[in-house]
Amino acid sequence: MMVEMAAAISRLGTESAFEVLARAKALEEKGRDIINLGIGQPDFKTPPHIVEAAIKALRDGHHGYTPAGGIPELRRAVAADIAARRGVEVDPALIMIVPGGKVTMFFAILMFGEKGKEIIYPNPGFPIYESVINFTGAKAVPMPLYEKSGYSFSAEEVLGLITPRTRLIILNSPANPTGGVVPKAEIDRLVAGLAAHPQVVVLSDEIYSRILYGGREHTSLLAYPSIRDRLILLDGWSKTFAMTGWRLGYGVWPRALIDAATRLAINCHSCVNAATQFAGIAALEGPQDAVARMVKAFDERRRVIVGELNQTPGITCPDPGGAFYVFANIAGTGIKAAALQDKWLNEVGVATVAGTSFGRFGEGYIRFSYANSTENIRQAMQRIRACL
Repeated sequence: MMVEMAAAISRLGTESAFEVLARAKALEEKGRDIINLGIGQPDFKTPPHIVEAAIKALRDGHHGYTPAGGIPELRRAVAADIAARRGVEVDPALIMIVPGGKVTMFFAILMFGEKGKEIIYPNPGFPIYESVINFTGAKAVPMPLYEKSGYSFSAEEVLGLITPRTRLIILNSPANPTGGVVPKAEIDRLVAGLAAHPQVVVLSDEIYSRILYGGREHTSLLAYPSIRDRLILLDGWSKTFAMTGWRLGYGVWPRALIDAATRLAINCHSCVNAATQFAGIAALEGPQDAVARMVKAFDERRRVIVGELNQTPGITCPDPGGAFYVFANIAGTGIKAAALQDKWLNEVGVATVAGTSFGRFGEGYIRFSYANSTENIRQAMQRIRACL
């Protein structure tokens, strides 16, 4: 082809978990038995009352466009849920319903990323952060997360990364890929330090806020009045309610930014499909027992996979505080992360994701998703030990 794309397209990365998923599916089509511990997707079905709400919406004739920011009923339901779970009152007019969590981060990074500016992001972290920062032409400044600190950031270190060119800081707790949970004291110190940097906006990715273990409680950045006027909150339904394929998320925006976010939505996707929004209402307002059951199952699987990995030669694995991932240290195997990922997939049919897929500080680590059955996790570990 004799065509020339815009240079920005070449700066876009990808999400390696989806690449691994595609390779795993291709092997399955050839008859291979693959255990997928790569993709971050609950293996549960969406609770029936949520499915029925979407079906009812379709039967009731909700087939048309909706407001760009979401139907008022859903925005009010989100505000009520935030008040109940985070103890913070939010104006529903500042809530934007979007087709999946990625849209909020994409919009936020587009708003503040441009040549000559800097955006601080967690590394290892969700790969789309760095990808979209690079796409905008801004400088991606990594916020290192270390195993020794439970994969929590250091407020002092983050504040030290801020320069006059810094526009945005991205935070994620509980975190993908590490399962790390940032202690409240560290968040307190960061917020206090941000008083000296009023030009810096914060994007807080709290998509795993309800998946926590060991009695931990979620600390939301929304609970800090001093930064509410420059805080963007990201959350949604995908992980909590096993609704990954429904593509439903939301952002809470500062009043000064909500109009810009709305214009982006109109230019990008117009609106979220109507039936899914009614399903979102049912998820928030309906019974929550399915969420509790899923989190309990994840907790049991967490204990199994951590124990199995720590019995595997050359591998050590810290205990994650949230989400459904472990970020296992593979340094003792003497094999690079990407090579070990490929070895396990091709030789023994276990899909995982190399730590380097989440940034350069991920070398020496492999991410395992334990959003799979305990039986499959144990079988995968047996295969890995045999392979090593």
